[in-house]
Amino acid sequence: MTDPSQLRKNILTTRNNLPREELLQKSDTIRQTVLNNKMIMSKNTFFVYVSFRSEVATFDLINDLLKAGKNVTVPITRTETKRLDAIRIKNLEEDLVPGYCDIPEPPESLCRTNKVDPSEIEVIILPGSVFDERGGRFGYGGGFYDRFVSAIPKSLRVGLAFELQIVERAPLQPHDELLDLIITEKRIIAGRKI
Repeated sequence: MTDPSQLRKNILTTRNNLPREELLQKSDTIRQTVLNNKMIMSKNTFFVYVSFRSEVATFDLINDLLKAGKNVTVPITRTETKRLDAIRIKNLEEDLVPGYCDIPEPPESLCRTNKVDPSEIEVIILPGSVFDERGGRFGYGGGFYDRFVSAIPKSLRVGLAFELQIVERAPLQPHDELLDLIITEKRIIAGRKI
């Protein structure tokens, strides 16, 4: 069996070496696929990761969802409890500050007033390091997203990935949560309940 940490490291190294222009071009293709997907866009309340480093870029996607009148929440990392909270934002540029590991997050002042109960979230859009053909996903090793999605099993789980992050079968652990859809620049992979 493949060592999960080595697989994660190898794929992240490849992803980190993507030229910025190529990353943005592929991200835009993925964004357009999300926005054209009726199953996704029929929903109203979204939880969307805020992209960082070489992840599929989500800033334009978040702005497009806000312009479409969707309720958009983004994560704030609670390191003390190893959990994520969903915070509603209305303006990407005004509602985020550098947070955990310098990832853009809502400031605490917004967290006090705009926290959304996870049960209200209809679509979860997640990052990851490795994805597989069954809807499997490896994060970055902290389990933050696995804990978050396991608490709201009825939400549509959508992973955004570059094709280079897809493997046939990842060595998943029992705590690794499956996704419903994985969207790359080349295809949509149906997973868990699709």
